[in-house]
Amino acid sequence: MDSAVLYATIIDILTVTIPHAVYGNIGRLYTLAWAVVGLLLEKTVSLTVWTTVIHGRAQFAASRYRRLHRWVHNPKVKPHAIYAPLVQAALVKWAEAHVYLALDTSVLWNKYVLVRISLIYRGRALPLSWIVLEHVSARVAFADYVSVLHRAAALLPPGQRVTLLADRGFCDAELFLTLKKLGWHYRIRAKQSLMVYRRGQHKGYKIERLLPQRGQARFLQQVFVTRRRIGPVSLALAWPAAGQADPDPWIIISDEPTDLETFHEYGLRFDIEENFLDDKSNAFQVQKSEVRSTDGLSRLFLVLAVATLYLLSTGAHVVHSGLRRLVDTHWDRGLSYLQIGWRWIRRCLAQGLSISNHLELPADPDPEPARASRRQSRLPPTFVLVADSG
Repeated sequence: MDSAVLYATIIDILTVTIPHAVYGNIGRLYTLAWAVVGLLLEKTVSLTVWTTVIHGRAQFAASRYRRLHRWVHNPKVKPHAIYAPLVQAALVKWAEAHVYLALDTSVLWNKYVLVRISLIYRGRALPLSWIVLEHVSARVAFADYVSVLHRAAALLPPGQRVTLLADRGFCDAELFLTLKKLGWHYRIRAKQSLMVYRRGQHKGYKIERLLPQRGQARFLQQVFVTRRRIGPVSLALAWPAAGQADPDPWIIISDEPTDLETFHEYGLRFDIEENFLDDKSNAFQVQKSEVRSTDGLSRLFLVLAVATLYLLSTGAHVVHSGLRRLVDTHWDRGLSYLQIGWRWIRRCLAQGLSISNHLELPADPDPEPARASRRQSRLPPTFVLVADSG
């Protein structure tokens, strides 16, 4: 049976990688493995649907459902403790790499908000740390999500070069100060109402006064921002030409000197939106989940994170092995690594081939960058430099 073969692979990865002290009762890992198998085979976050793939002594579907339901609501299942060794195993060769992380939110049913930090990886984003809050708005207070930053930092080697990317909703003085303590760099978008102060000047002004004309870019170095005068920082200012998908000005705050490359760095943040799209309509259908509690949803996102990590790792292995065109109909890579990994698993199951149990993401540049993706169309256009102010 396909589910039994896939389960054997997943449980092998989990038991080899996660220390026993982390999960305690082995049954918790068994259930997690079946949940991942259910997600990969049925392509939906539904406990009811997952019951159809589980093998075991339970004869009735209701019994298998109760098993999944108990796991989702079991306070002894610690999502981040379980996930941490898996991520660290996949990133074991990343100590010297420059890591870009994206911080963003996603709203579910107008009742919950997912705050997540993800690793930008070859056109997609790998979840690192997350929290689910009962909150009607995508804008959350710094105190509510600061734990996400520290959990992500604990996964990475000390001293690794990290750059955080975040949208306007995270432009907060406390975030800037925390990132400095963590030793992280940042590229964070701001609103036009941002207060800017030049060195040695008491009076500040709103950044909207310095915006260039459409299609142009301007840079300010060694300034201070917000009424708390965080800095010195640098700003990259640009206004897309008329007709661009994003008509609003680009105002990027950076802890390092800014230039045109700053806009392209910030543009990597859009990869986490593809990750959220995978959560929903593009892959996992999380909106169909029956679970309606913050802790339960956090455990469900553990299932999604493990599945995403496994698919990305499998996809990377397929590409590096020169086997991509066995599952990708495009001459150049047209599928994401997640979809390549998913198609490869289905191919192996259909043909009775062995399934990869590798859990490693190569840190080297993408050997086959995707062509003509939606993400590329949302990257900032080329701006004309009109001023470089100190």
